[in-house]
Amino acid sequence: MWDVPSEPRSLLRALVAGVAPHDAKEAADRQWMLDWVDSGAQLYRLAKPATPPQHLAVYAALVDEHRRSVMLVDHVKAKAWVMPGGHVDEGEDPRRTVVRELDEELRITPRFHPAFGSAPMFLTVTQTRGADSHTDVTLWFVFEGDQQVPITPDAAEFTDVRWFGLDDGTCWAAGQFDPGMARFMAKLSAALERVGGP
Repeated sequence: MWDVPSEPRSLLRALVAGVAPHDAKEAADRQWMLDWVDSGAQLYRLAKPATPPQHLAVYAALVDEHRRSVMLVDHVKAKAWVMPGGHVDEGEDPRRTVVRELDEELRITPRFHPAFGSAPMFLTVTQTRGADSHTDVTLWFVFEGDQQVPITPDAAEFTDVRWFGLDDGTCWAAGQFDPGMARFMAKLSAALERVGGP
């Protein structure tokens, strides 16, 4: 799909700069990410679990528009409902990473959502929980999802996989979900309304 980028740092900067912030927190995270990329710091995880302590990750939001739902996974290590995804390998195009992670973790190869294309739609800078806490610098991509498509979740990664309704009134509490989930869902819902989704 994509070749190894000749200038991974420039590519990452362009992907981050292309995200239109939804709120002040995302604007601050976006500026932090741009400064981080420009600083020359190591961007990728070199050794598990947290070397260096800040490194690039991706999330894949699988959205079933017809059923107004999004798929989340109960992540073993995060102990929270999050999007499938993972860490970007050194020099890897994050768009390739997110496709690879969906194949590895769920055995699916969905299309990027046509309303957003292969660009990240949201971004976060988040301190992880538990032992070996570190900072995940995460690009969130959106894919076309379908609850009827079979998936094969990686049992070593997830204790459960579930579709959550965009309109079910879930509070997306930070203790149970990724801390950025409520803001992502608000941005996603607003974007789908703008493009005329159901």
